[in-house]
Amino acid sequence: MNKTEKQKMLAGELYRPDAELAADHTAAEHWMARYNASGASSAAELHALLAERFRKVGKDAVIRPPFFCDYGSNISLGDGVFLNFNCVILDVVEVVIGERTQIGPAVQIYTADHPRDAETRRAGLEFGRPIRIGSDVWIGGGAIILPGVMIGDGALVGAGSVVTRDVAPGTIVAGNPARRRQPSAG
Repeated sequence: MNKTEKQKMLAGELYRPDAELAADHTAAEHWMARYNASGASSAAELHALLAERFRKVGKDAVIRPPFFCDYGSNISLGDGVFLNFNCVILDVVEVVIGERTQIGPAVQIYTADHPRDAETRRAGLEFGRPIRIGSDVWIGGGAIILPGVMIGDGALVGAGSVVTRDVAPGTIVAGNPARRRQPSAG
């Protein structure tokens, strides 16, 4: 049986965006327009809007608008997750964010990736690699999380960092590319 382009995308295989994926993306754009216009809504109303689109939305999870994503349906938020203003999640495959994780403003989380050779890119093929962010993680404003990265429980990612590799639990990383740092005294 031949897989659809959507099935290939969700499996992290090379896929070519087609009409079905375009329709899913358009539905997400309409949802984002509603969500991003809801800034004065109550926490309960925002939570209900997230639950309309996301795979999972834990208790007391909050995303401050504006917020941007590719589909939304591949995003899972644990209990007490907080994303500040202007975050972007390119969710062509699964993005899981663990309980009580806090994400600063303008953080970008990218699962979307592209072939390294020009010929395959020219053919319009792309793929995704899932991102998993553990519980009790803090990601500072403006950080970028690249495709396929796993961030362990209790880790801290400094503001403006570009995370290109997995981050071990309890580790502090910062910089471009993000590297392990020692905790400061205090």
